[in-house]
Amino acid sequence: MVVTTTDVMETVDKILEEHGTDQSAIIAILQSIQKVYRYLPEEALTYLAERMDISASKIYGIATFYENFSLEPKGKHIIKICDGTACHIRKSQPILDALRKELSLHEGKNTTDDLLITVEMVSCLGACSLAPVVNVDGVVYAKMTPAKATELVRKLREGSLDEDKN
Repeated sequence: MVVTTTDVMETVDKILEEHGTDQSAIIAILQSIQKVYRYLPEEALTYLAERMDISASKIYGIATFYENFSLEPKGKHIIKICDGTACHIRKSQPILDALRKELSLHEGKNTTDDLLITVEMVSCLGACSLAPVVNVDGVVYAKMTPAKATELVRKLREGSLDEDKN
């Protein structure tokens, strides 16, 4: 997705029409921007600061404080690998390694070049009895293995994962 300044300004303006420019709405505004772009483009944050008469540093402070906001483009599909205690003990790291290899990713690069898939290691998904678990677009997959994770990626690429939810 190529982001142009004009598009960003129009998008932010529409979002501000919906939410208003009161500073109390900043979280909802940032969520709406991220919903459109799957991340918070620098152009959007700069323009938002100008429109809301807030310093850009304050906007960036909010955007970087909350884990759910991203300043980097994310893929259409988000794969979250749990690394909580139960998952870690049951070998979540080899799952991450297999996904990185399959997707040509490395530490510091979490999203495929085609912006199809983002892989993230998270602290806990709250499904310890099912460990190790992977969450793909909000759906939890239990007792994951590197081979099963690689198969999930293949299905995502084919577009057939939606037909096969758990």
